[in-house]
Amino acid sequence: MEDVQKTTLFEQMPVPRAVMKLAVPTVLSSLVMVLYNLADTYFVGMLNDPIQNAAVTLAAPVLLAFNAVNNLFGVGSSSMMSRALGRKDYDTVRNSSAFGFLSSLLCGVLFSLLYTVFSGPFLSLLGANAETFGATAEYLKWTVTLGAAPAILNVVMAYMVRAEGASLHASLGTMSGCALNILLDPLFVLPEGMGMGAAGAGLATFISNCAACGYFFVLLFVRRKKTCVCIRPDKLRLNKTIVAGICGVGVPAAIQNLLNVTGMTVLNNFTSAYGPDAVAAMGIAQKLNMVPFHIALGLSQGIMPLISYSFAAGHIDRMKKTLLFAVKMAMSFLAAVTVLYFVGAGQLITLFMNNETVIRDGTRFLRGLCLTLPFLCMDFLAVGVFQSCGMGRKSLVFAVLRKIILEIPALYLLNFLFPLYGLAYAQPLAEVILSAAAVLVLFHMFRRLTAPEASLVEEVGRSGD
Repeated sequence: MEDVQKTTLFEQMPVPRAVMKLAVPTVLSSLVMVLYNLADTYFVGMLNDPIQNAAVTLAAPVLLAFNAVNNLFGVGSSSMMSRALGRKDYDTVRNSSAFGFLSSLLCGVLFSLLYTVFSGPFLSLLGANAETFGATAEYLKWTVTLGAAPAILNVVMAYMVRAEGASLHASLGTMSGCALNILLDPLFVLPEGMGMGAAGAGLATFISNCAACGYFFVLLFVRRKKTCVCIRPDKLRLNKTIVAGICGVGVPAAIQNLLNVTGMTVLNNFTSAYGPDAVAAMGIAQKLNMVPFHIALGLSQGIMPLISYSFAAGHIDRMKKTLLFAVKMAMSFLAAVTVLYFVGAGQLITLFMNNETVIRDGTRFLRGLCLTLPFLCMDFLAVGVFQSCGMGRKSLVFAVLRKIILEIPALYLLNFLFPLYGLAYAQPLAEVILSAAAVLVLFHMFRRLTAPEASLVEEVGRSGD
């Protein structure tokens, strides 16, 4: 079953137009996701209670840990699906999507059970103390105990729908849930509504994730005769090659996110030693920095199907043009945002909480964190290329370099040299080094891919070198 429109998009459409068609909906979806995260921070911040705001910040690593499953089965399956589409192997596309969906559902249920049984130790590990323990537990009850499975499934299904070029549908599903979350937050959080505080933000997130899952189930049912995405259990075939292909990309991507969780947990533990005001300030600065962060992430995810397809089909020149166009767009935009954030940091923090200490600390945090952005986009795009081409080991090396070798040691060193405020500069330091490494590795990779040996594309994709 070959969809002519998909073939036109991946093979014939001019690169700038194809990138925009795939990336714009994904970037918009990422932006809406950030807005709903900001909505949690904004409406909880309206309570002017640093403890409630700190609860949302301390819970963030657990929610980020969902991305380990999202990447294992979302990134892994979508990469396998797009490469199979490039080879016109539609049975592999269906089997990959069925395996990814059912595995992510199982992991979501296990995630809920594990957190619920070990919630006390988990909360202590996150940095919750006597002041913030209760509020953080209430927020996580909705988002993890009840909400892990729908939170994971809606992201994984978006990846799979996007893998066959339906970027708009993938983004509409994600955005529908996010928009609902923004509408429900004031109703559940504020005293004028149900007055649940941080717990209300968690409830709104749970309901919105369920709604997003509903959108994708309806979409796949309506398009069942046109789509290669399959989530039916009776269609699952445990093929060793498919499982290995998904895990070869997905496992390094999952480890990458677990390392991100580790880094955020270390940062939150350092910050919590300075009190709830410092945690709230760091949380607001991080959420603001997530807006351009997710634009870069959305762009790298948006071009992944085109990179995967072009790589598998042997269209290396088209693959290179796609990456260069994305780099030019991302670098120019993020450089402008960095200047805006650095100059207007104080005014931006003030939007979220009217607390003198939080505004002072948050301003200094945001000015440090925003320096990451221009370098981060190069890192993201490079990792996106590696994942698209099945080169899981390369993406894993970058993840280990980012967190274990560079960022976490920098947190210890900078906090010792410049207590509290030095914490905001660990990530920029790591990303400067990683962006330089990304340019060198990509240059070497494309030189190999354009070599005259006819079998080199297959060899590089198989070996991950």
